[in-house]
Amino acid sequence: MDNILDAIVLLSNFVLIPGLAYGSQLALGALGVTLIFGILRFSNFAHGDLMAFGTMATILFTWWFQSMGFNLGVLPTALLALPFGIVVAVLMALLTDRMVYRFYRKQKSATIVMVMASVGVMFVMNGIVRLVIGPDDQRFADGGRFIIKANEFKDWSGLNEGLALRSTQLLTVVVAVMVVAWMFWFLQKTRTGKAMRAYSDNEDLALLSGINPDRVVMIAWILAAALATIAGVLYGLDKSFKPFTYFQLLLPIFAAAIVGGLGQPVGAIAGGFIIAFSEVTVTYAYKKFITYLVPESWAPEGLAQLLSTDYKFAISFVILVVVLLIRPTGIFRGKVV
Repeated sequence: MDNILDAIVLLSNFVLIPGLAYGSQLALGALGVTLIFGILRFSNFAHGDLMAFGTMATILFTWWFQSMGFNLGVLPTALLALPFGIVVAVLMALLTDRMVYRFYRKQKSATIVMVMASVGVMFVMNGIVRLVIGPDDQRFADGGRFIIKANEFKDWSGLNEGLALRSTQLLTVVVAVMVVAWMFWFLQKTRTGKAMRAYSDNEDLALLSGINPDRVVMIAWILAAALATIAGVLYGLDKSFKPFTYFQLLLPIFAAAIVGGLGQPVGAIAGGFIIAFSEVTVTYAYKKFITYLVPESWAPEGLAQLLSTDYKFAISFVILVVVLLIRPTGIFRGKVV
């Protein structure tokens, strides 16, 4: 019985808890992508770098608060800086819309033109972030590090494996649940949210009913920038901040949005967890886990790992291709790319 419990604890440490935290981060990122696609009808390739930009702004405010001696005790100071980072990211998103996307929107340009414009914005934002904060890893997490420590859990339970739960992992899941609940309340219950849904469903009919398209677009950018910053800060707290990593995150975020169904908020959340658990389960080395469950003579000699962690983003790519070939509308029947 103890071996089974050890196996469960081991799996929780390296698959279940990391998968939940990573899935929450991807879900928030995919929610922003699907929101922009639903309203503006193009895939925003600059979303990953908008995450990096908002996170960079939050880090700068965090460092400033830390130098002034401000903190939140056991909670990361980044939570104090997060609203300021969101404001900066929102201003950047509205500025890029004003300077780039609005022109093509007024010209009623083809979707591919908007997509290519977003690629240009992506490179510009990437350059700004690297110029301001540098290309290297930046750590900004402070406060309490663990909710449950492995050694304390082992002493308490008597098991060989100790359960470890980092405060950033719990914080990620709690914040993601709160943000997603608020987003659904906003879209379902408020007048602005209903106007956005109507505009997304049928633009012409929404315009005839008196909905202001400029206001809908502005709110969409504000929400997308806020979601991108929150997702980026949570990812940075959980791991670390490196501009190139956020550029790479674009692939799993898009895969999550497309797997769930572009334009479907529920699909974005489901897709985020599907992609996250696919990456974590495929790249985990199961040798020790299997050893707990089978007789010693049956234990595998190798790592029992399906794929190296170096190729984890390839899993998102494979899932993305398979979904586009078999079910282009995604699980929740979103819009076709």
